[in-house]
Amino acid sequence: MTAPVEIRVEKTFRHPPERVFDAFVDPARVGLWLFHTPEGVMERTDYDPVPGGGFHIVERRDGTPAHHWGRFIAVDRPHRVVFDFWVEAAPTEKTRVTVDFLPRDGGCEIVLTHDLAPAWAAWAERTTAGWTMILDNLHRMTEAAP
Repeated sequence: MTAPVEIRVEKTFRHPPERVFDAFVDPARVGLWLFHTPEGVMERTDYDPVPGGGFHIVERRDGTPAHHWGRFIAVDRPHRVVFDFWVEAAPTEKTRVTVDFLPRDGGCEIVLTHDLAPAWAAWAERTTAGWTMILDNLHRMTEAAP
């Protein structure tokens, strides 16, 4: 069996882990950052961030809906969120995403790892860019919040 390809993205926030974690799991704000692209229009944000809960996020991009699904495995405030993730192109190939919230000098650092299925190894660079954009969106949202 071929091992997954590990994607790792890190982002530093000036806010403590509790505040960033709470923003990450807030169903009312998820459409502002998760799978949100500059040109896309968010159409659906079902988001239940509890162990066993799931998400289905749909953003329309160039007239075509982009579906993203997940199932939460662990939600440990304010330390870690773990979920299985899949997209419409590969509904049977769930991959594991782990998001750690680490205290850093009064703020925090998010370390996101995505164990990408070996069949998707060619998408590693694009996946890294996608998660980088997503964490940048989360960063902008937390900076704008009072």
